[in-house]
Amino acid sequence: MTVAAAFFYLFSCVCVASAFMVIASRNPVHSVLFLILAFVNAAGLFILMGAEFLAMILVVVYVGAVAVLFLFVVMMLDVDFAELRQGFLQYLPVGALIGVIFLIELVLVVGSMAIDPELVKTPVAAIPPVSEMTNTAALGQVLYTRYLYFFQASGLVLLVAMIGAIVLTLRHKPGVKRQDVAQQVARTRDTAIEVRKVPFREGV
Repeated sequence: MTVAAAFFYLFSCVCVASAFMVIASRNPVHSVLFLILAFVNAAGLFILMGAEFLAMILVVVYVGAVAVLFLFVVMMLDVDFAELRQGFLQYLPVGALIGVIFLIELVLVVGSMAIDPELVKTPVAAIPPVSEMTNTAALGQVLYTRYLYFFQASGLVLLVAMIGAIVLTLRHKPGVKRQDVAQQVARTRDTAIEVRKVPFREGV
């Protein structure tokens, strides 16, 4: 067994085990920590495949931003997860149906590769060798030329999701003063200043 194969089995086993513990842990903080461990091992697998840019993005973006954000949110909200799990059984049939659909899709993908191995050997776009173009440059060239419209569509979907999350979570509480730029600009001396005659030796 070579060193690359040993690292592959090490990263893959730890990644699968940590991914299972994400959904099996009762403590949500432990689930997020196992998720970070799964991301790190997946980044190691990307490095073994020569996709160092994807490994860096996985560590910097997902581990450094998304997973840490999940961790802080879970720790600060102090959600009662025991109460949330009370209606878990009523969603079990729908979740099982979606899981079966995903399993069938995975079997079809892996089965098509096993039946016709030439599908893997004949990519749609030719990949230039590393001596001519780096992995990052090749990924950017394919992403911003061949899949430009899909890239823009995904950005639009994320923008709509961000606006929807802000609209759904924004709450206007009564009695809270908010800034009104138009009202501030329209202020005059009569509305901004009130002159009162205070008697001598008396307060306002």
